[in-house]
Parts: sequence; C-alpha cells; structure tokens
Amino acid sequence: MKNPFSVLSSQFSASQPMWSGRPRPLPLTLLLLLILTFAPQAFTQEKPLALKGAKLLTVTHGVIENGVIVMQAGKITAVGAASAVSVPSDAKIIDATGMTIYPGLIDSETQLGLTEISEENMTNDLVEPSDEIMPHMHTAEAFHAESALIPVARMNGITNAVVAPEGADTLPGQDSFIQLAGASATEMLLIRDIAMPLNFTGDERRNKGGFDKRKFPSTRMGLAAQLRQSFLDAQDYRAKWTDYDRKKTDAAKDKKPEPLAPKRDLKLEALLPYLEGSKAIVLAAQSPSDLETAVSLAHEFKLKFVLNHIAHSQPVLDYVASLKVPVIVGPIYEAPKDDERYDTVYSLPAQLYKRGVKIVFASYSAHNVRNLPDQAGFATAFGLPYDEALKAITINAAEIWGVDGQLGSLDVGKTANVVVANGDPLDVKTDVKQVFIAGKEVPMTDRQVRLRDEYK
Repeated sequence: MKNPFSVLSSQFSASQPMWSGRPRPLPLTLLLLLILTFAPQAFTQEKPLALKGAKLLTVTHGVIENGVIVMQAGKITAVGAASAVSVPSDAKIIDATGMTIYPGLIDSETQLGLTEISEENMTNDLVEPSDEIMPHMHTAEAFHAESALIPVARMNGITNAVVAPEGADTLPGQDSFIQLAGASATEMLLIRDIAMPLNFTGDERRNKGGFDKRKFPSTRMGLAAQLRQSFLDAQDYRAKWTDYDRKKTDAAKDKKPEPLAPKRDLKLEALLPYLEGSKAIVLAAQSPSDLETAVSLAHEFKLKFVLNHIAHSQPVLDYVASLKVPVIVGPIYEAPKDDERYDTVYSLPAQLYKRGVKIVFASYSAHNVRNLPDQAGFATAFGLPYDEALKAITINAAEIWGVDGQLGSLDVGKTANVVVANGDPLDVKTDVKQVFIAGKEVPMTDRQVRLRDEYK
C-alpha cells in the first residue's frame, strides 16, 4: 500500500488569533502592558482530519495501541481506541497503521531565527554586546521567520521552541515562545517575552584580551554587584512610578495640576514583571559556587526562576532538589571536566529525576534543534526512565512555560501539534513521516532534503 505520508503537503493559510499562554498578572500601567504583551496568531485548518490505526503516545493517559486521533479547527477533538472514537462524516481519513503518533516536541532553549550561518556575522543577531545588562532587548524583534534552520528542526518532530539570546551578557534580553510553522513571524511568535535569562557562569566577565583591556565587571564579584544594583534600581523605579500614580490620583480628586511623571527607563521597566513574580528568570550557572551565588541573588529579590546549565554541579544536586524548581538540561553530549566521572553530564537528567526534580531538555542551538529527541533517548541509557524522558520534551516543557493547557500531550481541546513517525520518538533510527501544526499538514521538506535530492 502506498504510504499516505509520502505525498502530504499543503500551503499555509490565513491566520486567526490563537492562545497566549497561561494568564499572568497585569503590569503596573497600560503602557507597560502594551510593551510586554503580544497577540499571537495561528493557522486555519480547513476541514476535519482523522488519523486511524496508529499507536498513540498520549503522554498524559498512557499508550493506545490501535488508536484514532481527530483534528478539527486546529484542535484535537477526539483521542481514543479505534472502537470508541466517532469520526466526523466530512473528515479526511488517513490510514496510519504501523505508525506511532505523539505530541509535537518542545525545545526549551534555542537560537532559532536569530542566526543562519555561524561564521557570517551579518546573519547573526544573537546578543547585544554593548552592555552586560540588556533586559529590554526582545528576541521577538529579531526573530527571522524564514530561517532555513526551522524546517530542519521541524523534520524531526519539534513543533515549538523557546528562542533565547546568546549567553554573553548577564541579562541579555527576553525569550520568546514560538511555533515552527507560519507565513510570518507574527504567526510563529506565540508568546513574546515569556522569560528572561540571568547568566552567571563566568563567561559574562569583561576580561577578554588581557588585563590591560578588561573592564567592569571583570570578576564574579563584579557580576553579582552589577546585577544587584540593577534590581535595586528597578525597585526604586517602581517606587517612583507608584508614587507618581498616587499623586496623580490625588491631584485629579483635588482638581490640582497633574504632577510631572518620572522619566521612562526601558531597561528598568523590563525588570518589573520579574521583580513582581509574574514572569520567570532562567537562571544559568555551571559550578556549585556560581549556582549558590546566583540562587542567593534570586532569593534576595524574590525572583521566580528555572535553573539552567548546571551540568557541572553534581556535588550539590541535593541542594538543587531542595530549591523545588525545574531544571533545563542538555545538550548531554558535553565532555566531563578533568576531575569528573565520565558519565557526569550523561547521568545528570537521571540524577535530578531521582531527587524529584522536574526536568526538560534543550538543544541550546539553532543548528542542532533536530537532535532534541535523541538527547532524551540518550539519557535513558544512563538511568532516566523512558516515560520521564518523553515528558521532558513534551508535557514537562509545556508546564514550565505555562502552555500545558494547549500543548504537550494528545488530549482533547489542545492545539493539534501532532507528529506521525515510523517508530519510537526517542530512537535515532525513527523517521518522522508527517508533522501537523495547529491541524495543518506541514510540508516535509527542508534545505537538506532538497540538496540531497539535487545531488544524489
């Protein structure tokens, strides 16, 4: 029988409003609200679609061996055993017998859309190096929807990703949450400013080129002091605006002239949602000492945070577990340091899971996002249970980023981001045959496929 997934392709259609993630508290002023929010878009699925006969990895409610999944208007409208699901009479039906179907995968940190050719600076928009403290930079404003790297990632089942600035600054800007298909950046950017990295790995020190050329902050002490001052300044900025709003209200009541407003400072303004706890910091630290210093700083300002880049903090994993926060891991192919066991990095996901820590995987890349499921599979060889590895690139990631009501599992009512493959998603030998994003069949081709076909 002809493989029904070998010829599927369709053009992207007009967009309509989609979802914007879990509701978050409103900022202080309407002006700040306009800066921090974004109205996402989505595809329009033209007619119902049913996939029948496949093994369904639902993630949240087990495995269905001979299942049916129905997608309509961009949503999953039915999931279950073939004998229990009623398919709409006008649905397009695809026989997926022998296939494995699972939810679209989520990469929790990438540079997709910010770079194209690493060695060509004109194609790189990764970080603003003019200052170490740049929270008012927005990856959403640099995101390039036509990047040839996006279809490459999509071909292995990744449908959503967090786009983050490169880690050369302590506060390099704000992350975005994207879907990996759309006619424009407007359609692909689902949540603008979803989180903000706070990097404290030591690589942010301004001490390159010799002692005579270094500038502040060139030490870890300097990094910590600069970060602390930035948050103190933001607290003072918030107090000034709160005082202004109070005086303005009083003046209106007493029919007096309106007071002079404080000068707007975009850098400090960008820190306010994080000081208020309405958004999360992604706190990156590698060594135990850096980790404890950065966490102490986060606690000082009552920041909500997710841990990142702790690959070489094995001696303090019990301390990490005591923090009760999620951890982003990967890539787990990194070599251990000279004083570490050979499997230090490989076993980190399993070590964290055993301590009750919720983990997610990230590629930290633009060129290797497609390897995300392989990382999760590799971790299972070093003790991470299979189900937890799959959750780490699906529902766990959706929960951490506040989009579990829309993504991360095959559940009725969620966005129809669905992957059809000829085997286990964590097996490197598996081929993805078709990806659906918001119920639309995404063209299964990319630059690498075209080059292969041209030169074979």
